[in-house]
Amino acid sequence: MNAEVITIGTELLLGEIVDTNSSYIARQLRDIGVSIYYLTTVGDNRARIADAIRLSLSRADVVITTGGLGPTVDDMTRQAVAEATDRELVFYPELLEQIAARFRSFSVPMSDNNRIQAYIPAGAIPVENPVGTAPCFIVETDQGTVISLPGVPREMKHLLAERVLPYLRERMGGVGIIKARILRTAGIGESNIDAKIADLEEWDNPTVGLAAHTGQTDIRITARADTELEADRLIADAEAIVRERLGEHIFGVDDEELEAAFVQMLHARGWKLAVSYAGEQGESLHARLHRDGFGDSVVCFEQYEPDAAEIVARLGDVDDDDPCVLAKAEAARLAAESGAEVVVCIVTQQNGTGITARGGDRERSRCYPFGGPEIDAPVWAGTWGISMAWRLVRQEEG
Repeated sequence: MNAEVITIGTELLLGEIVDTNSSYIARQLRDIGVSIYYLTTVGDNRARIADAIRLSLSRADVVITTGGLGPTVDDMTRQAVAEATDRELVFYPELLEQIAARFRSFSVPMSDNNRIQAYIPAGAIPVENPVGTAPCFIVETDQGTVISLPGVPREMKHLLAERVLPYLRERMGGVGIIKARILRTAGIGESNIDAKIADLEEWDNPTVGLAAHTGQTDIRITARADTELEADRLIADAEAIVRERLGEHIFGVDDEELEAAFVQMLHARGWKLAVSYAGEQGESLHARLHRDGFGDSVVCFEQYEPDAAEIVARLGDVDDDDPCVLAKAEAARLAAESGAEVVVCIVTQQNGTGITARGGDRERSRCYPFGGPEIDAPVWAGTWGISMAWRLVRQEEG
Protein backbone atom coordinates (compact mmCIF):
# COMPACT_ATOMS: atom_id res chain seq x y z
CA MET A 1 0.00 0.00 0.00
CA ASN A 2 1.20 3.51 -0.76
CA ALA A 3 -0.21 6.81 0.38
CA GLU A 4 -0.03 10.52 -0.33
CA VAL A 5 -0.53 13.30 2.21
CA ILE A 6 -2.17 16.58 1.25
CA THR A 7 -1.86 19.43 3.74
CA ILE A 8 -4.42 22.17 3.17
CA GLY A 9 -4.19 25.82 4.15
CA THR A 10 -3.08 29.06 2.56
CA GLU A 11 -1.20 29.88 5.75
CA LEU A 12 1.17 27.00 4.92
CA LEU A 13 1.92 28.41 1.47
CA LEU A 14 2.52 31.86 2.92
CA GLY A 15 5.01 30.50 5.44
CA GLU A 16 2.95 31.73 8.38
CA ILE A 17 3.04 28.30 10.01
CA VAL A 18 5.31 25.30 9.48
CA ASP A 19 3.81 22.04 8.24
CA THR A 20 4.65 19.42 10.87
CA ASN A 21 1.67 17.20 10.06
CA SER A 22 3.18 15.68 6.91
CA SER A 23 6.36 14.50 8.60
CA TYR A 24 4.43 13.07 11.55
CA ILE A 25 1.98 11.18 9.35
CA ALA A 26 4.79 9.91 7.12
CA ARG A 27 6.63 8.50 10.14
CA GLN A 28 3.53 6.75 11.48
CA LEU A 29 2.65 5.26 8.10
CA ARG A 30 6.20 4.08 7.58
CA ASP A 31 6.03 2.11 10.81
CA ILE A 32 3.06 0.08 9.58
CA GLY A 33 4.52 -0.58 6.13
CA VAL A 34 2.78 2.13 4.09
CA SER A 35 5.02 3.93 1.61
CA ILE A 36 4.72 7.62 0.80
CA TYR A 37 5.91 8.83 -2.60
CA TYR A 38 4.48 12.36 -2.59
CA LEU A 39 3.64 15.14 -0.13
CA THR A 40 1.41 17.94 -1.40
CA THR A 41 0.45 21.33 0.03
CA VAL A 42 -2.45 23.33 -1.41
CA GLY A 43 -4.13 26.57 -0.38
CA ASP A 44 -7.75 27.21 0.59
CA ASN A 45 -9.22 26.95 -2.88
CA ARG A 46 -11.91 24.35 -3.55
CA ALA A 47 -11.03 23.72 -7.21
CA ARG A 48 -7.30 23.35 -6.51
CA ILE A 49 -7.92 21.07 -3.53
CA ALA A 50 -10.19 18.88 -5.69
CA ASP A 51 -7.55 18.78 -8.44
CA ALA A 52 -4.88 17.78 -5.91
CA ILE A 53 -7.07 14.96 -4.59
CA ARG A 54 -7.78 13.66 -8.10
CA LEU A 55 -4.08 13.66 -8.93
CA SER A 56 -3.26 11.91 -5.67
CA LEU A 57 -5.88 9.22 -6.29
CA SER A 58 -4.32 8.57 -9.70
CA ARG A 59 -1.02 7.55 -8.09
CA ALA A 60 -1.75 6.46 -4.51
CA ASP A 61 -3.90 3.83 -2.82
CA VAL A 62 -4.70 6.13 0.10
CA VAL A 63 -4.90 9.92 0.21
CA ILE A 64 -4.80 11.57 3.64
CA THR A 65 -5.79 15.22 3.86
CA THR A 66 -5.26 17.47 6.86
CA GLY A 67 -6.93 20.83 7.39
CA GLY A 68 -9.94 22.62 5.99
CA LEU A 69 -12.60 20.88 8.11
CA GLY A 70 -13.59 23.88 10.22
CA PRO A 71 -16.84 25.88 10.02
CA THR A 72 -15.54 28.98 8.25
CA VAL A 73 -15.86 30.07 4.63
CA ASP A 74 -12.26 29.14 3.81
CA ASP A 75 -12.66 25.56 5.11
CA MET A 76 -13.31 23.74 1.85
CA THR A 77 -12.01 20.20 2.25
CA ARG A 78 -15.47 18.60 2.56
CA GLN A 79 -16.67 20.21 -0.68
CA ALA A 80 -13.42 19.42 -2.50
CA VAL A 81 -13.42 15.74 -1.52
CA ALA A 82 -17.05 15.43 -2.61
CA GLU A 83 -16.22 17.06 -5.94
CA ALA A 84 -13.10 14.95 -6.51
CA THR A 85 -14.98 11.70 -5.81
CA ASP A 86 -18.17 12.70 -7.72
CA ARG A 87 -20.40 12.74 -4.65
CA GLU A 88 -22.82 15.12 -3.01
CA LEU A 89 -22.48 16.47 0.49
CA VAL A 90 -24.99 14.84 2.84
CA PHE A 91 -26.15 16.06 6.24
CA TYR A 92 -25.52 13.63 9.13
CA PRO A 93 -27.68 14.53 12.17
CA GLU A 94 -25.57 12.35 14.46
CA LEU A 95 -22.48 14.36 13.57
CA LEU A 96 -24.26 17.60 14.41
CA GLU A 97 -25.23 16.16 17.78
CA GLN A 98 -21.61 15.18 18.42
CA ILE A 99 -20.50 18.73 17.60
CA ALA A 100 -23.19 20.22 19.83
CA ALA A 101 -22.18 17.90 22.67
CA ARG A 102 -18.60 19.09 22.39
CA PHE A 103 -19.69 22.71 22.70
CA ARG A 104 -21.89 21.86 25.68
CA SER A 105 -18.89 20.24 27.36
CA PHE A 106 -17.03 23.51 26.87
CA SER A 107 -19.99 25.48 28.25
CA VAL A 108 -19.85 27.51 25.04
CA PRO A 109 -22.81 28.12 22.69
CA MET A 110 -22.49 26.58 19.24
CA SER A 111 -22.63 28.99 16.29
CA ASP A 112 -24.93 28.34 13.35
CA ASN A 113 -21.98 27.97 10.99
CA ASN A 114 -20.84 24.83 12.85
CA ARG A 115 -23.78 23.05 11.23
CA ILE A 116 -21.78 22.84 7.99
CA GLN A 117 -19.34 20.50 9.69
CA ALA A 118 -22.07 17.85 9.86
CA TYR A 119 -22.07 17.62 6.05
CA ILE A 120 -19.75 14.99 4.59
CA PRO A 121 -19.57 13.24 1.19
CA ALA A 122 -22.37 10.75 0.53
CA GLY A 123 -21.45 7.21 1.52
CA ALA A 124 -18.47 8.33 3.58
CA ILE A 125 -17.57 6.61 6.82
CA PRO A 126 -18.01 9.20 9.61
CA VAL A 127 -15.15 9.48 12.10
CA GLU A 128 -16.06 11.12 15.39
CA ASN A 129 -13.55 13.60 16.74
CA PRO A 130 -13.58 13.30 20.54
CA VAL A 131 -10.81 15.88 20.99
CA GLY A 132 -12.16 18.63 18.72
CA THR A 133 -15.24 19.96 16.98
CA ALA A 134 -14.44 18.92 13.40
CA PRO A 135 -15.83 15.50 12.43
CA CYS A 136 -13.68 13.56 10.00
CA PHE A 137 -14.50 10.97 7.37
CA ILE A 138 -13.23 8.22 5.11
CA VAL A 139 -14.36 7.97 1.48
CA GLU A 140 -13.76 4.62 -0.21
CA THR A 141 -13.84 4.63 -4.01
CA ASP A 142 -12.89 2.18 -6.75
CA GLN A 143 -9.81 4.29 -7.45
CA GLY A 144 -8.63 4.67 -3.87
CA THR A 145 -9.45 5.91 -0.40
CA VAL A 146 -9.56 9.49 0.86
CA ILE A 147 -9.16 10.04 4.61
CA SER A 148 -9.76 13.60 5.83
CA LEU A 149 -8.31 14.66 9.18
CA PRO A 150 -8.19 17.98 11.07
CA GLY A 151 -5.24 20.30 10.60
CA VAL A 152 -4.82 20.89 14.34
CA PRO A 153 -1.83 18.65 15.20
CA ARG A 154 -3.22 17.46 18.54
CA GLU A 155 -6.48 16.36 16.95
CA MET A 156 -4.78 14.88 13.90
CA LYS A 157 -2.40 12.77 15.99
CA HIS A 158 -5.21 11.39 18.16
CA LEU A 159 -7.41 10.40 15.23
CA LEU A 160 -4.49 8.99 13.27
CA ALA A 161 -3.55 6.70 16.16
CA GLU A 162 -7.05 5.72 17.26
CA ARG A 163 -8.90 5.41 13.96
CA VAL A 164 -6.76 5.73 10.84
CA LEU A 165 -3.84 3.41 11.61
CA PRO A 166 -6.13 0.59 12.84
CA TYR A 167 -8.24 1.05 9.69
CA LEU A 168 -5.17 0.81 7.45
CA ARG A 169 -3.77 -2.19 9.32
CA GLU A 170 -7.05 -4.00 8.81
CA ARG A 171 -7.02 -3.12 5.11
CA MET A 172 -3.49 -4.52 4.83
CA GLY A 173 -4.27 -7.71 6.67
CA GLY A 174 -2.20 -6.73 9.69
CA VAL A 175 1.16 -7.46 8.02
CA GLY A 176 4.02 -5.39 6.81
CA ILE A 177 6.43 -2.98 8.45
CA ILE A 178 8.94 -0.38 7.37
CA LYS A 179 11.85 0.35 9.70
CA ALA A 180 14.67 2.83 9.42
CA ARG A 181 18.03 3.30 11.04
CA ILE A 182 20.18 6.40 10.73
CA LEU A 183 23.97 6.21 10.90
CA ARG A 184 25.37 9.60 11.84
CA THR A 185 28.74 10.66 10.46
CA ALA A 186 31.20 13.48 11.06
CA GLY A 187 34.41 14.64 9.45
CA ILE A 188 33.43 13.62 5.93
CA GLY A 189 31.32 15.37 3.31
CA GLU A 190 28.23 14.08 1.55
CA SER A 191 29.95 13.69 -1.82
CA ASN A 192 32.76 11.60 -0.31
CA ILE A 193 30.25 9.35 1.44
CA ASP A 194 28.38 8.95 -1.82
CA ALA A 195 31.57 7.91 -3.59
CA LYS A 196 32.11 5.13 -1.05
CA ILE A 197 28.58 3.69 -0.93
CA ALA A 198 27.06 4.69 -4.28
CA ASP A 199 26.33 1.04 -5.13
CA LEU A 200 24.28 0.63 -1.94
CA GLU A 201 22.19 3.67 -2.87
CA GLU A 202 20.93 1.71 -5.89
CA TRP A 203 19.34 -0.99 -3.72
CA ASP A 204 15.56 -1.46 -3.68
CA ASN A 205 15.20 -3.11 -0.27
CA PRO A 206 16.71 -2.03 1.98
CA THR A 207 17.19 1.45 0.59
CA VAL A 208 20.19 3.58 1.50
CA GLY A 209 20.07 7.36 1.25
CA LEU A 210 21.95 10.43 2.44
CA ALA A 211 20.77 13.56 4.24
CA ALA A 212 23.26 16.41 4.57
CA HIS A 213 23.10 18.80 7.51
CA THR A 214 25.27 21.73 8.52
CA GLY A 215 28.69 20.15 8.94
CA GLN A 216 27.65 16.51 9.02
CA THR A 217 25.79 13.88 7.00
CA ASP A 218 23.34 11.12 7.93
CA ILE A 219 23.11 7.75 6.20
CA ARG A 220 19.57 6.40 6.30
CA ILE A 221 18.89 2.67 5.88
CA THR A 222 15.21 1.77 5.38
CA ALA A 223 13.86 -1.78 5.11
CA ARG A 224 10.43 -3.16 4.27
CA ALA A 225 9.45 -6.62 5.50
CA ASP A 226 6.54 -8.72 6.74
CA THR A 227 7.95 -8.83 10.26
CA GLU A 228 10.05 -6.56 12.44
CA LEU A 229 12.64 -9.32 12.82
CA GLU A 230 13.13 -9.57 9.07
CA ALA A 231 13.34 -5.77 8.72
CA ASP A 232 15.98 -5.67 11.46
CA ARG A 233 17.99 -8.34 9.64
CA LEU A 234 17.93 -6.42 6.36
CA ILE A 235 19.04 -3.24 8.12
CA ALA A 236 21.80 -5.03 10.03
CA ASP A 237 23.23 -6.55 6.85
CA ALA A 238 23.33 -3.15 5.14
CA GLU A 239 24.71 -1.42 8.22
CA ALA A 240 27.59 -3.90 8.40
CA ILE A 241 28.67 -2.96 4.87
CA VAL A 242 28.37 0.76 5.54
CA ARG A 243 30.40 0.48 8.73
CA GLU A 244 33.08 -1.52 6.92
CA ARG A 245 33.52 1.33 4.45
CA LEU A 246 32.86 4.36 6.65
CA GLY A 247 33.19 3.15 10.22
CA GLU A 248 35.85 5.68 11.21
CA HIS A 249 33.39 8.50 10.48
CA ILE A 250 30.29 7.05 12.20
CA PHE A 251 29.80 8.47 15.68
CA GLY A 252 26.26 7.32 16.49
CA VAL A 253 22.86 6.13 15.36
CA ASP A 254 19.37 7.64 15.14
CA ASP A 255 19.04 10.56 17.59
CA GLU A 256 22.55 10.42 19.06
CA GLU A 257 24.42 13.73 18.98
CA LEU A 258 28.02 14.32 18.01
CA GLU A 259 28.82 16.39 21.08
CA ALA A 260 27.39 13.72 23.40
CA ALA A 261 29.44 10.99 21.70
CA PHE A 262 32.54 13.13 21.99
CA VAL A 263 32.07 13.92 25.68
CA GLN A 264 31.36 10.25 26.47
CA MET A 265 34.61 9.34 24.76
CA LEU A 266 36.51 11.92 26.82
CA HIS A 267 34.85 10.68 30.00
CA ALA A 268 35.83 7.07 29.24
CA ARG A 269 39.48 8.10 28.97
CA GLY A 270 39.38 10.53 31.89
CA TRP A 271 40.48 13.34 29.60
CA LYS A 272 39.57 17.01 29.70
CA LEU A 273 38.92 19.48 26.91
CA ALA A 274 39.95 23.12 26.67
CA VAL A 275 38.53 25.46 24.05
CA SER A 276 39.79 28.74 22.64
CA TYR A 277 38.11 30.78 19.98
CA ALA A 278 38.53 34.15 18.35
CA GLY A 279 35.41 35.34 16.55
CA GLU A 280 31.78 34.27 16.65
CA GLN A 281 32.44 30.97 14.84
CA GLY A 282 33.52 29.39 18.10
CA GLU A 283 30.38 30.30 20.02
CA SER A 284 28.44 27.30 18.71
CA LEU A 285 31.15 24.94 19.90
CA HIS A 286 31.13 26.48 23.36
CA ALA A 287 27.34 26.39 23.68
CA ARG A 288 27.06 22.80 22.50
CA LEU A 289 29.72 21.40 24.81
CA HIS A 290 29.16 23.50 27.91
CA ARG A 291 25.71 22.37 28.95
CA ASP A 292 23.93 20.41 31.66
CA GLY A 293 24.84 16.76 31.83
CA PHE A 294 28.37 17.07 30.44
CA GLY A 295 30.05 18.46 33.54
CA ASP A 296 33.21 20.46 34.11
CA SER A 297 34.97 17.25 35.15
CA VAL A 298 35.06 16.35 31.47
CA VAL A 299 34.80 19.62 29.57
CA CYS A 300 37.37 21.99 31.04
CA PHE A 301 36.37 25.39 29.75
CA GLU A 302 39.26 27.62 30.50
CA GLN A 303 37.48 29.96 28.17
CA TYR A 304 39.58 32.26 26.02
CA GLU A 305 38.15 34.73 23.57
CA PRO A 306 41.13 36.52 22.05
CA ASP A 307 40.99 38.29 18.74
CA ALA A 308 43.50 37.52 16.04
CA ALA A 309 45.61 40.59 16.83
CA GLU A 310 45.99 39.44 20.44
CA ILE A 311 47.13 36.01 19.30
CA VAL A 312 49.77 37.57 17.07
CA ALA A 313 50.91 39.90 19.82
CA ARG A 314 51.17 37.06 22.29
CA LEU A 315 52.82 34.49 20.04
CA GLY A 316 55.06 36.75 18.03
CA ASP A 317 56.35 35.49 14.69
CA VAL A 318 53.22 34.04 13.06
CA ASP A 319 51.37 34.84 9.86
CA ASP A 320 48.61 37.15 11.04
CA ASP A 321 46.73 36.76 7.73
CA ASP A 322 46.32 32.99 7.93
CA PRO A 323 43.56 31.84 10.32
CA CYS A 324 44.81 28.27 10.14
CA VAL A 325 48.32 29.29 11.28
CA LEU A 326 46.80 31.32 14.09
CA ALA A 327 44.58 28.42 15.17
CA LYS A 328 47.60 26.08 15.25
CA ALA A 329 49.65 28.52 17.29
CA GLU A 330 46.80 29.13 19.73
CA ALA A 331 46.21 25.37 20.08
CA ALA A 332 49.85 24.80 20.98
CA ARG A 333 49.74 27.53 23.62
CA LEU A 334 46.44 26.31 25.06
CA ALA A 335 47.61 22.71 25.26
CA ALA A 336 50.70 23.80 27.18
CA GLU A 337 48.91 26.15 29.58
CA SER A 338 45.60 24.41 30.26
CA GLY A 339 46.83 20.91 31.01
CA ALA A 340 43.89 19.51 29.04
CA GLU A 341 44.53 16.38 26.96
CA VAL A 342 42.35 17.70 24.10
CA VAL A 343 42.13 21.26 22.83
CA VAL A 344 40.10 22.85 20.08
CA CYS A 345 40.86 26.32 18.73
CA ILE A 346 38.81 28.29 16.23
CA VAL A 347 40.04 31.56 14.77
CA THR A 348 37.90 33.60 12.38
CA GLN A 349 39.36 36.06 9.91
CA GLN A 350 37.82 37.82 6.92
CA ASN A 351 39.43 35.27 4.61
CA GLY A 352 38.19 32.19 6.42
CA THR A 353 38.05 30.24 9.68
CA GLY A 354 40.93 28.19 10.96
CA ILE A 355 40.14 25.17 13.13
CA THR A 356 42.77 23.14 14.98
CA ALA A 357 42.23 20.14 17.23
CA ARG A 358 44.98 18.53 19.30
CA GLY A 359 44.66 15.24 21.15
CA GLY A 360 47.51 13.21 22.55
CA ASP A 361 50.31 13.32 19.98
CA ARG A 362 47.98 14.07 17.07
CA GLU A 363 46.80 17.28 15.49
CA ARG A 364 44.29 18.17 12.79
CA SER A 365 44.02 21.61 11.28
CA ARG A 366 42.06 23.07 8.40
CA CYS A 367 40.97 26.42 7.06
CA TYR A 368 37.40 26.80 5.81
CA PRO A 369 36.06 29.63 3.65
CA PHE A 370 32.53 28.97 4.86
CA GLY A 371 29.89 29.56 2.23
CA GLY A 372 26.14 30.02 2.47
CA PRO A 373 24.33 32.20 4.99
CA GLU A 374 26.57 33.62 7.69
CA ILE A 375 24.14 32.33 10.30
CA ASP A 376 25.21 28.76 9.42
CA ALA A 377 28.93 29.40 9.78
CA PRO A 378 29.11 29.12 13.62
CA VAL A 379 27.20 25.83 13.54
CA TRP A 380 29.44 24.53 10.77
CA ALA A 381 32.60 25.56 12.58
CA GLY A 382 31.41 24.03 15.85
CA THR A 383 30.53 20.74 14.19
CA TRP A 384 33.85 20.49 12.40
CA GLY A 385 35.75 21.42 15.55
CA ILE A 386 34.04 18.66 17.51
CA SER A 387 34.35 16.12 14.70
CA MET A 388 38.07 16.77 14.24
CA ALA A 389 38.68 16.34 17.98
CA TRP A 390 36.42 13.27 18.12
CA ARG A 391 38.38 11.56 15.33
CA LEU A 392 41.68 12.34 17.07
CA VAL A 393 40.53 10.78 20.32
CA ARG A 394 39.11 7.79 18.47
CA GLN A 395 42.40 7.23 16.68
CA GLU A 396 44.20 7.37 20.02
CA GLU A 397 41.86 4.63 21.24
CA GLY A 398 42.60 2.57 18.15
